[in-house]
Amino acid sequence: MPKESFLLNRIKSVGYAFKGLFLLLWTESSIQIQFFIALVVTAAGFYFEISATEWAIQLLAIGLVMGVEGLNTAIEKLADYVQPEHDKKIGFIKDISAGAVMIVSILASIVGLIIYVPKLI
Repeated sequence: MPKESFLLNRIKSVGYAFKGLFLLLWTESSIQIQFFIALVVTAAGFYFEISATEWAIQLLAIGLVMGVEGLNTAIEKLADYVQPEHDKKIGFIKDISAGAVMIVSILASIVGLIIYVPKLI
């Protein structure tokens, strides 16, 4: 069987990534909430005319939260597939994964406060 070309392989990989993005957005309420928040703070960025640096930091925070949320979802789905019954060790893994989301969410919220509180005062 002939090996696929590098370009064709990359195109397929991008297709799989988009499929994963759409699956996350259409099926996972946690990502839907994060996406809604991202839209709200993006609108706030336009309204308050934040600087290019603030945009960069805000977009990095949004991307980090949504990326880690996606990884958390993947870990939870894999854990549920591997062990559908309640299992203490699987619960521990899922809790750690959720904790990672909490860390980046708290820090992203602090970033938002640093950017927007001075504009509101």
